[in-house]
Parts: sequence; C-alpha cells; structure tokens
Amino acid sequence: MVLGLACWNSDAAARLYALLLASATPQLQVPAGWPAPHYDFADNRISRAGFELGRHLFYDPILSRDDSIACGSCHQQFAAFAHLDHRVSHGIGGINGKRNAPALFNLAWQPNFMWDGAVHQLELQPIAPISNPVEMDEQLDHVIGKLQADARYPAEFRAAFGSDGIDSQRLFRALAQFIGTLVSADSRYDRYRAGREHLSTVELQGLQVFREHCASCHREPLFTDYSFRNNGLDRTPQDRGRADVTNAAADEGAFRVPSLRNVELTAPYMHDGRYATLDQVLDHYIDGVQPSATLDPRLAGGIQLNAAERDAVLQFLRTLTDAAFVNDPRFAEIHE
Repeated sequence: MVLGLACWNSDAAARLYALLLASATPQLQVPAGWPAPHYDFADNRISRAGFELGRHLFYDPILSRDDSIACGSCHQQFAAFAHLDHRVSHGIGGINGKRNAPALFNLAWQPNFMWDGAVHQLELQPIAPISNPVEMDEQLDHVIGKLQADARYPAEFRAAFGSDGIDSQRLFRALAQFIGTLVSADSRYDRYRAGREHLSTVELQGLQVFREHCASCHREPLFTDYSFRNNGLDRTPQDRGRADVTNAAADEGAFRVPSLRNVELTAPYMHDGRYATLDQVLDHYIDGVQPSATLDPRLAGGIQLNAAERDAVLQFLRTLTDAAFVNDPRFAEIHE
C-alpha cells in the first residue's frame, strides 16, 4: 500500500513538473562554457505573449500563399526541427526545393542562416522561406493583410507588443522570440561535461577520435564553427552553395558547417539530403571525398578511421541527442 502511494506520488510529481514546464516561458540562458550568443534579445524582450505569438505563427500555414505550408511543416520537433526522411524541403503544391531543411536549435548563436549564409540576422531569416517560390511562395504584404484580417491575430499582436498594429517587424520579432529560444543543451554529452553523467568506454574513445578528426570544423560545445566549406561531395559541384551569395570562385560548392547536436535524429544528411544514414556519412568521409579546386584541404585524402574508431565515433555522436529538447511541450504545436 505504501509502495503504491509512492508510485502515485512519483507519477503525480512527474505530471506536475510537465505542467509547470509547459507553463514556463523560455528565456535565452547561456549554458556554462558556451560563447556569448550572436543575437541580442535586448531590443526584443521575450514575453509570454510574444513567445506564444511566435509559436502560433511558426505552426500556422497562413504564412504561405495557399495556406498549406507552415514553418513547422518542414521543421518537426521530434526531428530536432529538421524534416525527417525528406531529402529536400517540400513547398506549396508538393513542389520540391533543392536543399535539405536544416535542424533548428541554438539559432541565437548562429551568425548567418540558410545553407549558403544568404541571411545575416535571425529576425530576417523567415523572409527567405516565405518568399521562396518553391517553399511558401508568398509576399510579405499579403501575409500582413491575412494576419490583420484574421479573427485572433490582432489581439495576439496587441498582447505581445502593447499596442494595436501588425507589421513585418512585429511578425519577425515574434518568430524570433520562438525560434531564438529553441536551445538544445541537455544531451548526455552535456551532462558528462557538467560531471552529472558518465559516458561508456567506447563513447569516450569516440569523443577522442572525434576531437582528433572532426572537431576542427564541428567545434565544441556547439559542434560547428559556422564556417562554409566544400566537403568533397562532388568533383564538380551540382549546387554552387556559398558562391550563390558571394559569387567568389573559392566558394563554389561550399556550405555552412551544420551542428552535429541531435544528429542521430536529423536524417537525411548534407545540404541535398543525399545520405540517409550516419554510416553513409562516415563512408563518405573515409573513402568518398571527391577532389576539387575548392575542397577543404583538411579533407584531402579523406579521414582515416579503422573499424573500431568508426564504431566509437558513431556511438559518441548518439550522446549528442537531447531528448528533453525534442519533447519539450513549450515548443510543440498546440492543437485546438
């Protein structure tokens, strides 16, 4: 009887904790040992109403021309806000884009956005998918008009910003309050760094191998240096990548180095989603790197790993999965 009461209390405590978590407004807190974030919320203070407005907008297909595609359509929470099993993004009318939908987390630390770095400010990032003809295919003035005519949004914007009016700045600031607080920093790796969890012998071996062969680009603790590199996918790049933005020959086939946090959850991989598994990714880096004029010199000849090192790296990468993040009810779509 006592045991049954203890179990009930444990379950009740878990439910209470979940309710308290769901009701708490996320704030941008810099984890110990992390650099300062790139985006400053000083001019866009996070409020409960602002965050909830951003969440509503993120999951609302009203931002697309035919009201069929939301940000959340291609950025699914269970996949760390990537698009699981889809090589490239899918736009209105089922149109395929040309690049993989990247995972969304720790965006406040990111100095530029999109695979080619075409956007340089968190608040401006949504313009790209909204206006892209193979994604949302909409115009900002039409979006604003639809929001103004909606039965709920005028009151939500008033609550978030303290006065009447819906404009693009308020739209983007509300979205920034949501996507800017998508912080993933509670993986087993993070708990190991904090001294709160042990990694296995193989996982620790994988961490060491990772630091020797991968960390120059996927720098801890964010697991990216945010640089643009040609990682040898093709001898002749099929996508110009960063060169689309800079028009510099040296940037042909170069793409932003993605964070490896939650990488277990974000298949498929690479800017075009060509690899379905992490095994295939390692195959590429071990013996599939293609030489070209703009290949990152660190990858010339590939990365030499034996079978044990390869397995250890794979096991270490799985310690970067943040289960709390992908199950956080504050970031989930609300169905009414």
